[in-house]
Amino acid sequence: MRTDPSNSTPIILTIAGSDSGGGAGIQADIKAISATGGYACSAITALTAQNTVGVQGILPIPVDFVCQQLDSIFTDLDVRAVKIGMLADSDIIEAVAEKLTQYQPDLIVLDPVMVATSGDLLLKTAAIESLKTRLLPLATVITPNLPEAAALTGVDLKERATESLIPLLQQLPTNAVLLKGGHDEHDDQSTDYLLKAGQVSRFSSPRIATNNTHGTGCTLSSALASYLAQGMELESAVAKAKEYISEAIRFADSLQVGQGHGPVNHFFTLKSYD
Repeated sequence: MRTDPSNSTPIILTIAGSDSGGGAGIQADIKAISATGGYACSAITALTAQNTVGVQGILPIPVDFVCQQLDSIFTDLDVRAVKIGMLADSDIIEAVAEKLTQYQPDLIVLDPVMVATSGDLLLKTAAIESLKTRLLPLATVITPNLPEAAALTGVDLKERATESLIPLLQQLPTNAVLLKGGHDEHDDQSTDYLLKAGQVSRFSSPRIATNNTHGTGCTLSSALASYLAQGMELESAVAKAKEYISEAIRFADSLQVGQGHGPVNHFFTLKSYD
């Protein structure tokens, strides 16, 4: 006998790459969704050999198998929201767009993983164009950081202040943009900007001094998808996700994982910290 779906734990699908070090990608997504009250399922687009000091290798998953994962999930599970992270190339972007069009989930959070910490582009120009034309129109909200926003708008970030990107981002073919301001280290506040048709809302929190910020973007976007799936309006879900990632960063140093940039503490509520 099935339970009332309105009372069930919301299911959130993450479509992204796997991080063998556990700090970002699919692993961070599953942790964040679980910690914020959702049930996580996944479709893996790439495997990475990765740890806290860098990425040693990337192995894309064949497109047909990415599609098979998505078919398996959508034909059985009642997915309320989809979070999209790393998509390795244009073929995978096209395949994911086709499957989302086929199954039409109500909520899609797109985290456009395009720029490495080093500043190198992870997607070729053609793939970025596919992302913009095929996936952005399907998204409920996209969540670029500053380098990703610059790549999406084609500007030189060094010559642009953060707020000067806002009108350019508002011209993108998508419903809403959450511009993450964590890379703007000149400000003692970490400010994110939610951009909707003609509207700008700001969400600020004190900047936290730590080297352990690996997976922050994955974590924030997954928490946002989880809260949206639970029925929150976009502004409330952004505020709640911002609160969650801020606390996960604040308690990140308690984990002491790896020798480089460690992960945030997804399950900070499960242990008391002095």
